[in-house]
Amino acid sequence: MEPRVSLITLGVADVGRARAFYEALGWSGQSPDGEVAFIPVGGMVLALWGRDLLAADTVVDDRGGWGGVTLAHNVRSPEEVDAVLAEAAAAGAAIGRAGAPTEWGGYSGVFIDPDGHPWEVAHNPHWQMDDDGSIRLP
Repeated sequence: MEPRVSLITLGVADVGRARAFYEALGWSGQSPDGEVAFIPVGGMVLALWGRDLLAADTVVDDRGGWGGVTLAHNVRSPEEVDAVLAEAAAAGAAIGRAGAPTEWGGYSGVFIDPDGHPWEVAHNPHWQMDDDGSIRLP
């Protein structure tokens, strides 16, 4: 198996509401049927699909609550962390943790989308970010 992630699907309560939230962040995509939305993000796709349909499709017993996954959006500076957190809050996200220095030498904060999915927004000075936003590890 090649080391690659092609698609991440977020289970959401209302696809239209979730799509509007991500569009407010400037992320646009398409929906072939109104039941799922596909948003291109870099070299992969973020999908928004009804949580119940996703659970049934992946044969998971959905007990609600946090699923043990946090998504991350890396940026080029601490100032950009704060700007993205403000943009997310304006779009309807809750701020779980304001931007602040980290114990690993970076700067990060967390916003939580309307369906409870946490997103870390981070600047890691130890990683190289290419012009296209891709990350290179040292």
